[in-house]
Amino acid sequence: MLGTVNRVLLAVVGLVLLAVGGAVLAVGLGASPPSWWLHEGPHDSLLTTAERTRWRDEAWWWPTVIAVLALLVLLALWWLIAVLRRRRLGEVLVDTGDGAGALLRGRALEGVLAGEAGRMDGVAHARVHLTGRREAPEAHVRLLLEPHVDPATTLNQLTAQALTHARDSAALKALPAEVRMKGVKHKAERVS
Repeated sequence: MLGTVNRVLLAVVGLVLLAVGGAVLAVGLGASPPSWWLHEGPHDSLLTTAERTRWRDEAWWWPTVIAVLALLVLLALWWLIAVLRRRRLGEVLVDTGDGAGALLRGRALEGVLAGEAGRMDGVAHARVHLTGRREAPEAHVRLLLEPHVDPATTLNQLTAQALTHARDSAALKALPAEVRMKGVKHKAERVS
């Protein structure tokens, strides 16, 4: 969901900036401004002295300006943290039994899981993404299924084979997984 919000927000901000920037550039280059345009020409100031000092003496003005700007800063910080936060698990802690443990690269486990899931009957493509903590990883699996496959059977095979092998080989107590399945797009078959 964050990716969708990110794209929509960037698109809206980009379109607004493009429209305003293009209009300002056109007026600055000598194009006649439309009747609804805020300024009369290229030498007109953005805010007149009357516009700048209009609300200065009102008691509600400065607290409102500060609150709106603080809200914008907090939203921008939330967005930045959400974008920069690392979602992919870098390594998984494997309990070796001697108390020291070993580290398994998260991408290696993802690759093995995706490879085993991709070799199952009726799976056209598999993608795996590990999240969570290195002591308790969580798998997010996306499967692209062929048209003839029963999703329940594929889910049972995935749970019994690929996820169980990954859990056992990494000596994990549990490996919770979220599985999303999608069918391959194909042309309609003609029946005669």
